[in-house]
Amino acid sequence: MSAGIAFPQSLPSKVDKTQPQSSWCKTMPSLLVIDDDRLILTLAQKSLASIADVETASSASEGIEKLKAGDFDAVLLDIQLPDQNGLAVFCEIREHDRRIPVIFMTIEAASNTAIEAMQLGAFDYIAKPLAVDPLRDLVEKAIEQRQISSVPVAISADDESADTGGELFIGRSPAMLDVFKAIGKVAKQDVPILVRGESGTGKELVARALYQYSRRGEETFLAVNCAALPDNLLESELFGHEKGAFTGAESRRIGKFEQCNGGTLFLDEIGDMASTVQAKVLRVLQDQRFERVGGNKELKTDVRIIAATNRPLEQMVDDGEYREDLLYRLNGVTIELPPLRDRLSDVPALIRFFLSGAKREFNKPDLEGLSPEAVELLSAYDWPGNVRQLRAVIRRCVLDTVMPVITPDGLPREVTGHKGTTVATGASVDAASPGAGLPKLVRELLTNGSTNVYAEATEYMERYVITEVLRETNGNQSQAAEILGITRGKLRDRINSFNIVLKNDVEVGAAAG
Repeated sequence: MSAGIAFPQSLPSKVDKTQPQSSWCKTMPSLLVIDDDRLILTLAQKSLASIADVETASSASEGIEKLKAGDFDAVLLDIQLPDQNGLAVFCEIREHDRRIPVIFMTIEAASNTAIEAMQLGAFDYIAKPLAVDPLRDLVEKAIEQRQISSVPVAISADDESADTGGELFIGRSPAMLDVFKAIGKVAKQDVPILVRGESGTGKELVARALYQYSRRGEETFLAVNCAALPDNLLESELFGHEKGAFTGAESRRIGKFEQCNGGTLFLDEIGDMASTVQAKVLRVLQDQRFERVGGNKELKTDVRIIAATNRPLEQMVDDGEYREDLLYRLNGVTIELPPLRDRLSDVPALIRFFLSGAKREFNKPDLEGLSPEAVELLSAYDWPGNVRQLRAVIRRCVLDTVMPVITPDGLPREVTGHKGTTVATGASVDAASPGAGLPKLVRELLTNGSTNVYAEATEYMERYVITEVLRETNGNQSQAAEILGITRGKLRDRINSFNIVLKNDVEVGAAAG
């Protein structure tokens, strides 16, 4: 590509290359609905079309045939099919691809068959008649889990010189190489792992890498954000509940520890867990046993727990807010993720990856990349929001730009500073030169159906000419106005309109409007 973006020539050895790999970069997820009821198929197609490409099948045999021929992110499966039992179909789906989330549809929410399917590893179940909003929420959640467990982490945990390119998880700095080596050492060891780091550093990516390179890599991977749920709902989400356990518990619910039996459970924001839930999680860590909320039957599971936090758990223990014994159990092995400000040498590689993805996503075929000045500013910023913030900034720049090269005046002010972007007097601005950029700008405006081509192209030229003349005169407005052939008052107006700040150097801020 013209932006100089390189991708790895091969995926990590752990990824099954016999399986389709396009799902992680598709613009629209895909859903397979298997049901002999035409009304259900029609409802699914109409209500879910905005979130997925919906493919339907009216029998088990047709559904399995389409599943094997296609590339699906989730499956909606009826319990009772005319030619085969839903559980048997589920087993065939699991044999084909254990990572596809399967949601059962059943006439009775408390169906023993549905509960049995959940215990075997189904993602969830939903009662008929289907309600559109809960159905859409459940399918979105399943697709998200599919993406979590299926996107390849493009590192080799056993090789510190592995090519980079995986989502967010990129780096050759010494700090990141230490992280990669730590993953390689403990991924196959069946012990709890605590991942620590600031928000936005990529803790979930570490959890996914540990899962993919573990002995449980073919089993279920589920993620729960402990901070996103109220205490009572979090307990039910993790351990399940019996019918009537609390108001609104109209049927038995299978929790994540049952669903994830044999697999890996990622508990994000573990520091936000209530003390009652902490005690039950501790018991699971100690002997892999628990009880559903409202139940008295002891259940056994086999789950590997990976936890993550950005909170000071030791201080929380001292303050009586967190159980010391749980901290010791979780802290068997700790992996520390460095903040981006401590590995700024990785910023250019991250920029290349995010730029390439945003160029495809926003359909910007003429985008060539970032100017050296823009990259220098991005590489010098301290990134309080870490990698997540960098990704958001690159996406915003690509979305907003109408020029082939993103220059400093296209960067947000939190990166450039409130007074604008410093451009040294006499510095080259070839990336923004009208000879290289104006034809592409006009073509892009025409392609996008702009009805303001003349004004936008004229503003682009005028900004460039005025900035270059001010650089030539070292910011002297009288000389610049004379060279431009305009009055000093008009030059002042243009300086204000284009947010050009005159100090010892000429500073060009973000474009006005």
